Amino acid sequence: MFCAAMSGMFLENQAGGIMVLVSRIFGEHGRTMLTDMEKNALETFRPQVQMPADFVSFWSNTLQESRQIPALAQMQRVDSPIETLEFYDVTFPGFAGESIKGWLAGVPGFTKRENQPLIVEYLGYGVGRGVPGERMFWPSAGYVHLIMDSRGQGGDCGTGGATPDPHPAPPHAFGFFTLGGENRETYFFRRLITDAYRAIDAALTLNFIDPRRVFVAGASQGGTLAACVGARHEGVRAVLSDLALGNVMYGVGHNDHMPYREVQRYLRAYPDRYDQVETTLSYFDAVNFARHATRPAYFSVSLSDEYVPPACTYSIFNEWSGDKSMEVYPFNEHDDPNLHHLLKQHAWLEQFH
Repeated sequence: MFCAAMSGMFLENQAGGIMVLVSRIFGEHGRTMLTDMEKNALETFRPQVQMPADFVSFWSNTLQESRQIPALAQMQRVDSPIETLEFYDVTFPGFAGESIKGWLAGVPGFTKRENQPLIVEYLGYGVGRGVPGERMFWPSAGYVHLIMDSRGQGGDCGTGGATPDPHPAPPHAFGFFTLGGENRETYFFRRLITDAYRAIDAALTLNFIDPRRVFVAGASQGGTLAACVGARHEGVRAVLSDLALGNVMYGVGHNDHMPYREVQRYLRAYPDRYDQVETTLSYFDAVNFARHATRPAYFSVSLSDEYVPPACTYSIFNEWSGDKSMEVYPFNEHDDPNLHHLLKQHAWLEQFH
């Protein structure tokens, strides 16, 4: 996918300087190298993301509407050959009260204990909740772990999802980034971000959770959701956000991969809708959530990320108004956090215990 996209970029850009671009992206022996600006420039980069005047009221009203339905989580024990953990199939009300699935995991007997820390994890773009036992680090490390399924996703990679998105699908580019984007009320990510907020609401009703130690985590799309929720949800203590997608229109102009390519394709079909799309996206851009953040956050970025330009992640970090720190990986690509990083995250969370 990466090579195919770059081949298309080469054919479309025969002008001078293309070999510099290719050498920066592919590097020696075809390996990805720095895919955006240098680190010192990233650290001072300021995103030009429009802040809608009614951003706060829009989200307050959106969440208030969905919160008319009580956030009760339904749990059903799931059999597993993994003896060190216990798993539950979870259903909770998301946007408009629609059922959202998830997996809840912890050490055996965790539902009979009290005051346990919780991590709510959101998933990457196109990934569903999969099968129980795929993500074992956090429940094995002493946390109750809730994985939220992403509505409508899961059929592209991973091991499947279980939550439909029961809304009309007007003409849009392949994927979710332009689905319903003609209007902020109908945009797909209004539903998904609301689901992510409601996951916290539902988790806070569980009598075995310590409400003072609820954390959010995720990578890529999941890192974006963690930032959006952690910035404003009063029940979140701290945020773990990896490889997050902010400053979306910058990515559209500087990256030829999905999901940014979806917006490019849509605007090729509807070039007169550029301003409309940019305005709609501003209500859902994690940069604008970051500008209202009060919670501490631990970010990570990969400077060789071929799918999310590092400037998009730094756009969120640089605008984050709460306490923050950034872990920088110069040669990592667009990968889920490995054990090295998970251990760093675990150590960072110790300050809240």
